[in-house]
Parts: sequence; C-alpha cells; structure tokens
Amino acid sequence: AIEADIEEPSASPIFSKYPAILKDERMTAYVCDYLRIMSSGNMAPHELEGLFDMEMASLKEELEHPAHAVAKIADGLPAMGIVAAVLGIVITMSILAEADNAMIGYKVGSALVGTFLGILASYGFFGPLSAALEHDAKEELNVYEAIKASLVASASGMPPTLAVEFGRKVLYPAHRPTFAELDQAMRGA
Repeated sequence: AIEADIEEPSASPIFSKYPAILKDERMTAYVCDYLRIMSSGNMAPHELEGLFDMEMASLKEELEHPAHAVAKIADGLPAMGIVAAVLGIVITMSILAEADNAMIGYKVGSALVGTFLGILASYGFFGPLSAALEHDAKEELNVYEAIKASLVASASGMPPTLAVEFGRKVLYPAHRPTFAELDQAMRGA
C-alpha cells in the first residue's frame, strides 16, 4: 500500500505531511530505501539493523569529512607560523651588517608576527571551526540513528507508538521532545 509513497515521496500525501523530511533529499532517500526493504518482507530485524549500521558508518565518515579537513588545516598552521618566523630571522640575518638596532628589532618583530598569526589562526579560528563542524555532523547523524531505531523497532513488530518512542529515546536530550510532546504530535498527525 505504501509503494507509491516510497517510489515518489514528493507526490505522496503521507510524506507531504512532513515537509522537513522532504526538504532533505538524503533523509528522504534514507527513509524510503529502508521502507522499501522492510516492505519486501524478506529481511529479519537483526539483518536490517546490520544494514543500517553499515550505512551509518559510511554516513558518519561522509558527514565528518569537512571537520577532519579543517582540523588538518588547523594542525598545520602553527608550523606555517614557525616557517614565517624562521624566514623572518633569515632576512634579519642578511641585513645585520648594515642595520641599526631599531631595524633589527623591527625585522625580528615582523618574524614573530608570523608565529603569532599561525597560532592565532589555528587555535582561534580553524580549531574551533573544526569542532563546530564535528558537532554539527554528530547532531545530524543522531537524527539518522533515531530513524534507524524507530524503523528497526517497527520491523521487530513493535506497535507504531512504541517504535517512535524508541527513536525519541535515541535523540540527544537537547533535541528530544518529551513523551507528552511526542504523543500530542502523533495524535495530530
């Protein structure tokens, strides 16, 4: 009965009740793929959970990739600052014979600015950006884990209200609706 909804979710009256899911193409495909597998009736719940786990590992890798890339930049910036400092000292050494103390001080100070900028960019910008991207990836992955928990519970024969409760319990506390909020939302849907 849900084949048409799964095959064409954008035209589905069921999916149209949940525009936030339809707006996210990856999530829509994720839900539809597993509903399609579940509707075939050929997979035991533990096999379904194993498949979910493999896809979740792949999704985790994909979602965390930007955070890892930015972390590598953050890790390299202090070294770039040191290179800038060494280059500044080399330049300073090249003018020692004809420079006065003020000029030498200026050149050494300029060299140290390179170190400062490398450390500031690493620990003040790129490091925190990497942590924020990693946090966002974990929060997005948590939603997929909640979908997994609900669908596996449903495939195990749990009644819909209990299957949704399994998904609710997986959500991070900051985003988890209360039991009463979920119950009210389900009665409205």
